Amino acid sequence: MHSNPEHPFRLDGETALITGGGSGIGLGIARCMVASGARVVLVGRREEQLVQACKELGSTASYVAHDITRLDASADLMAAVRAKTDEPLTILVNNAGTHLKKPAAETSPEEFQAVLTTHVLAAHELTRKVLPDMEKAGRGSVLFTSSMAAFMGVPLVLAYAAAKSAYFGMISTLSAEWSSKGIRVNAIAPGWIFSAMTEKALDSDPARKAKVLSRIQMGRMGQSEDIGWAAVYLSSQAARYVTGVTLPVDGGASAGF
Repeated sequence: MHSNPEHPFRLDGETALITGGGSGIGLGIARCMVASGARVVLVGRREEQLVQACKELGSTASYVAHDITRLDASADLMAAVRAKTDEPLTILVNNAGTHLKKPAAETSPEEFQAVLTTHVLAAHELTRKVLPDMEKAGRGSVLFTSSMAAFMGVPLVLAYAAAKSAYFGMISTLSAEWSSKGIRVNAIAPGWIFSAMTEKALDSDPARKAKVLSRIQMGRMGQSEDIGWAAVYLSSQAARYVTGVTLPVDGGASAGF
């Protein structure tokens, strides 16, 4: 980690790879990291979203359009990412994900596997491919976007909850293996985060909206930047002694009654 005792929360000199960075929480993380001085490379499947995101973020942002579930193409992805920056990658945000809302008894093995491939296998493949960059730099921060579904029982999201729960073991093991190399590994577990889609869904179901808000101790949903600033903290010198943890950022939802 670059030494900056006067501004320990800054990310100057760091280069971050953010999957699922074209929208939502990924874009919120990118905004906060750029504001904190980092260069960012966004990865996602939808090129139009990535182009718009980079226009918003400015000259320190670039992108690679890629489907991370193509595990056999991870080397090609890394080559394309490294072509975007002369600096080694020192921050990785495994944020890309997919969702499946379905009763557990109706979830097929193929559907379950598809969710695990995106959240678990693809994240692992990218993480191990970034390791040489971080070893070269002598520092690194690997982040996983978990979920409050890993802390509490949420109906109809069996595969998603299983995938997010897998991060507990992944970050513990990776931290045990890599902390001595100066590479820290942590996760953020977002709660209900505001989006146009969430607002539309909840406004059409007042009873569910009331239930959701009643679970949040702060009485409101979060913003994507709330996750972004947590990611900045965990990747900064301010968190230089923090590794192997999952940080809930949920307004108190997972701690509530």
